[in-house]
Amino acid sequence: MSKVLFRDVSILDSTGADPYPGDVLVEDDRIAGVGTVEPNRADGARVVEGRGRTLMSGLCDAHTHFTWNNSADLDGLGHMPVEEHLLFAVESAKKYLDSGYTMCLGAASAKERLDVVCRDAINAGRIPGPHYLANGPEIATTGGAIIKSITKFADGPEGMRVAVRELIDIGVDQIKLSMTGEEITGTMRAEDTYFSDEEVAAAVAEAHRRGKRVCAHARSGLSVKMCVRNGVDIIYHASFTDEEGMDMLEANKDWVWVGPGINWLIATLYEAEAFGFPQEAAEAVGYKRELEIAVEGLREMHRRGIRIVPGGDYGFAWTPHGTYARDLQHFVEYLGFTPMEAILSATKLGGEIMMRPDELGQVQPGYLADLILVDGDPLADITILQDHDRIQAIMKEGRFHKE
Repeated sequence: MSKVLFRDVSILDSTGADPYPGDVLVEDDRIAGVGTVEPNRADGARVVEGRGRTLMSGLCDAHTHFTWNNSADLDGLGHMPVEEHLLFAVESAKKYLDSGYTMCLGAASAKERLDVVCRDAINAGRIPGPHYLANGPEIATTGGAIIKSITKFADGPEGMRVAVRELIDIGVDQIKLSMTGEEITGTMRAEDTYFSDEEVAAAVAEAHRRGKRVCAHARSGLSVKMCVRNGVDIIYHASFTDEEGMDMLEANKDWVWVGPGINWLIATLYEAEAFGFPQEAAEAVGYKRELEIAVEGLREMHRRGIRIVPGGDYGFAWTPHGTYARDLQHFVEYLGFTPMEAILSATKLGGEIMMRPDELGQVQPGYLADLILVDGDPLADITILQDHDRIQAIMKEGRFHKE
């Protein structure tokens, strides 16, 4: 049995309790002791001196795109040769782990099997990466694709059933529907909705019948209500949620998730000029208005106890891979989360949305030893989680990825 003892650390256990000093013992792939560890229990352990540094769970990104290639050429995603694309996806998986992210939920793949292949390679120990739930290309209706080259098209209830079945056949863990527009296209408004209730209902019923969850790109108020009404499990963006939609989310908060992708809005509005989309253009097509409305709505969701999880659509030129923890800063500065609430959303809730609440996302006995050792106190300064040099050790399943 291999043992590692983290001695004299500040334990941020993600139960909601304040950090406290102590030791954490890892045996093989699991956390065996937290707080006070009996000396004889730690006999033979390799000792990591914490010197008061923060030991916490690895983080979760609930809106992950391994295959988004840090490009400003959106349509180029679909035309990138599959060999180079797979190599990029493998590098993205490692980048997440390098950044302290040990849990990721795939939100769409640019090609059918890339996510599935990466997930399987991670699980087999062939490549480094987080615990991963794989997706396929997002499903859109005719005329409703944000990026045509990476989209699977389906129309009508029967078309949705066929598309869902085909993606399940290649081994995905969840299905993605692309229900609304996106202002950066210049032709598709965020408040445009391209699915019918019947199409959403058919896709969800088929996925749930096969034990798969459904997530959706849903910015419009109408699309959010369609998602809740028809059982879409994870709603991405939800920017224009109206009062009726808010009430529906609150009434169903025991099963529905909201992943706002807030970093996409902020970066597209303020940080895309170098890539050909200046702030004036972003404001002109509506991103400032959308951000303002989304922030107000998300603050209300948070007040009502609706589960909001981080994941900011990383992998575009102005939202590059490796900057994932910006979401936590945005949750605090824009959405009114306390630093503790932001961390809980990325750890404890991460374990829940990964469907492994009893072994992921907390520093508790019996949980998988997915841990990061941080130089500093992220409750005092949430931005230190963006500094890879401050994340001084990364462990997944009891094995050091970084030390």
